[in-house]
Amino acid sequence: MVETHEHRSPALQALSNAMVRLHKEQFGRGPTNARANFAGQDTLVCVLQDALLPAERTMVEMGDQNRVRETRVAFQAATAAEFVTTVEQIVHRTVVAFASGVDPDANVVFETFFFDPLNSGSDGNGTLAAERAGELGEDR
Repeated sequence: MVETHEHRSPALQALSNAMVRLHKEQFGRGPTNARANFAGQDTLVCVLQDALLPAERTMVEMGDQNRVRETRVAFQAATAAEFVTTVEQIVHRTVVAFASGVDPDANVVFETFFFDPLNSGSDGNGTLAAERAGELGEDR
């Protein structure tokens, strides 16, 4: 079961759940804990714990962390469009950059999204929706 915080905004919960779903679909296994949070108003960080595949965990045990990193980077490059599209649909903002990172020893994956800045006059749908910030749990 994926852990969630009891007082999370619906959008942040939806983002966490979407990351779990995407990992299950794309990699055959999802993390056991997922948490999405904004790091400022234009950056979203999703932390996925216990996300490595069994073969990746074995490679870590063998001391081959770099191969796990390289493989994960290749996987994420191949599936980036699915991750970006999903996040844009939930947040209603345009993702201008996406990066994925992994700490094999800690068995943690980070999915990071940078959005078209809110102060640019667009929230991804051509309008600035200040009320969306409150729905997403962002502090003003």
